[in-house]
Amino acid sequence: MTTTTAAADLADPDDLADLDASIRTDPGAHRVLTGDRPTGPLHLGHYFGSLRNRVRLQRLGVEMFLVIPDYQVITDRDLADRLAEHTENLVLDYLATGIDAERATIFTHSSVPALNQLLLPFLSLVSVAELHRNPTVKDEIAHSSQAAVNGLMLTYPVHQAADILFCKADLVPVGKDQLPHLEVARTVARRFNERYPHPDGTTVFPRPGALLGAAPLLLGTDGGKMSKSRGNSIPLAADEDTTARLLKGAKTDADRRISYDPAGRPEVSNLLLLAALCQDRTPEEVAEEIGDGGAAALKRTVTEAVNEYFRPIRARRAELAADRGHLREVLRAGSERANVIADATLAEVREVMGSL
Repeated sequence: MTTTTAAADLADPDDLADLDASIRTDPGAHRVLTGDRPTGPLHLGHYFGSLRNRVRLQRLGVEMFLVIPDYQVITDRDLADRLAEHTENLVLDYLATGIDAERATIFTHSSVPALNQLLLPFLSLVSVAELHRNPTVKDEIAHSSQAAVNGLMLTYPVHQAADILFCKADLVPVGKDQLPHLEVARTVARRFNERYPHPDGTTVFPRPGALLGAAPLLLGTDGGKMSKSRGNSIPLAADEDTTARLLKGAKTDADRRISYDPAGRPEVSNLLLLAALCQDRTPEEVAEEIGDGGAAALKRTVTEAVNEYFRPIRARRAELAADRGHLREVLRAGSERANVIADATLAEVREVMGSL
């Protein structure tokens, strides 16, 4: 993959539809890079926003890369707490939800030095003002647990660009809140290609496109963005009683008539959407069924739907958790392959930059 691949503009529905058609027609022509920070358990927002789409893409035949960015844990915290445990649990969640480790490359930042070396030339392509304006960075800074913002926080989007571009991925499954980060990767790819073209006229990097899941942004139990760090999420690994307790405390409103109105009733609509995703129905159908049952009936419906949907995934997770050695072997094999690809990309970058 030494030349660019056509990718969708981030906000153009027609281009996204064309890209989806391209995936179905020729899945082997595409490569996906995605991942999750090892800072705690993955939750329902991760699953419906990205994980389920990753599994779908892999089953279609798209090549899948999953980075566990352990270096990025310290962007918004002083210590990488329980890093090894969280890393293994991410692998566990990936496999339990349907990722096939024989076909996917699962690896950590710290095990692929060449990937991280790409950060330096990439930083030269982005201005300080652009880093400060990134809305996702602003949001992360607002919720950071650190007393002062460190330099890694500002360069976080460029490090993500290195994650995506080291393997020349052209597709990135994301939620809407991550679109600004992906735009940085697209900008870095374009500017690098313009500044350092191959002598034969080809370009080094593709411009990656976004793939939004069915629910790009699920709200947490407090009505805000569902997040591991904000204590408002429902973990994938939660048992049925814990799930019921968390959903019982979810924010709703006083209107007994349940209706789907994302703008006017965001919390109620979020719960309806969650139930609908689990039952393969529309939120309007779920709302009509509940009728005048009020918040209590809504929460019962959502709890039953979530627990039914995730029961086989949780059973598979428990089975896989019994063999932690297998999880480490998945990481070893994935990191080995990622290193081969990263070394080749870094060599190509050095060549076009004239730094050999």
